[in-house]
Amino acid sequence: MSAFIAGVLLILGGAFTLVAGIGIFRMPDVFIRMHASTKVGTLGSGLILAAVAVYFQEPSVIFKVVLVILFLVLTAPIGAHMIGRAALRIGIEPWGIKKPDTAATPDKTDS
Repeated sequence: MSAFIAGVLLILGGAFTLVAGIGIFRMPDVFIRMHASTKVGTLGSGLILAAVAVYFQEPSVIFKVVLVILFLVLTAPIGAHMIGRAALRIGIEPWGIKKPDTAATPDKTDS
């Protein structure tokens, strides 16, 4: 029974990781790609590691899996936040947000 549960977790984790990989290539800008890689990638990796813990059922393996999952959950959002801040600071604009056209607005000092 545990092999079946581990297999299901492994397939789900692989599917989520595949979706994250596809999302990295298909999304239009760095901010949305970052979301795909951190959220779905962390979930997929966590499910694969959970499958390892269910399959082996040894306390040392389960302890290491829990530590790795906690590390991923704690560090992936922080890393994504730092990448997003760096992208904004170097001038990358988020997809779909247009800057106002300054040439089309009349200058108020001419009146």
